[in-house]
Amino acid sequence: MKELQEKELLNALSTDKIVKVEDLASMLSVSPSTVRRKLTELQSRGLLTRVRGGAQLNDEKNYFPKFSFRSHMNSFEKKKIALSAIKLIKNGDVIFLDGSTSSFFIAEYLSEFKNIKVFTNGIDTLSLLAKYGINGYSTGGQISEENPSVLIGHYADEMIKNVKADVSFFSAQAIGKDGEIYDCFEHENPLRLSMIKNSAKSVFLCDSTKFGRTAPFKLCSINDVDYIVSDKAAIDYFDVPVKAKFLYL
Repeated sequence: MKELQEKELLNALSTDKIVKVEDLASMLSVSPSTVRRKLTELQSRGLLTRVRGGAQLNDEKNYFPKFSFRSHMNSFEKKKIALSAIKLIKNGDVIFLDGSTSSFFIAEYLSEFKNIKVFTNGIDTLSLLAKYGINGYSTGGQISEENPSVLIGHYADEMIKNVKADVSFFSAQAIGKDGEIYDCFEHENPLRLSMIKNSAKSVFLCDSTKFGRTAPFKLCSINDVDYIVSDKAAIDYFDVPVKAKFLYL
């Protein structure tokens, strides 16, 4: 099965708690046996659990997909956003990356820059920086109970407050027509705010699926950031004037 089909399969599973094999096959226009083989593969990677007649995602604890699943969702758009966003980086920069999957994709392309320093609270992002030999720093802190792919808390926040970055990259779950940015993980927002405040320019990574969505915890306003990088021209979406500069793919 091709990557696009895998993405469609994961997206289909995210719409309902349990989806039957026959329904998945009909939605994706493939045979039930093809769906079963792919479900077995995804189960071996810890992305889902097979149940009688179908499958469900392994997100039952927090009602939110794990990092390994989120990194597959809209991955093509996120990679394109990352390629556009790195145009804001230059050799020698100090960079903040939050623990989002959007920032994770930026880390994949940082090896082309010289003498950069990257500070992140993303556990998976740290591993990727090490893989590519990039000069990376952990914020330290506590592993988040609600999102175990990130580090949070006082120690992480103090680390960021003692660093001055050239550019910070972050994402969130939702943005409204009023320009307010929200996320579902309450304890990550203070660290993101510190990254924004302690960088010369801040960049919101926002694929178009985030427009019109809802999340409970306010992070900041669109006009608190300097750049928005999205896969679609969305300036007409907002009901308020937007001062931030848009970068489109």
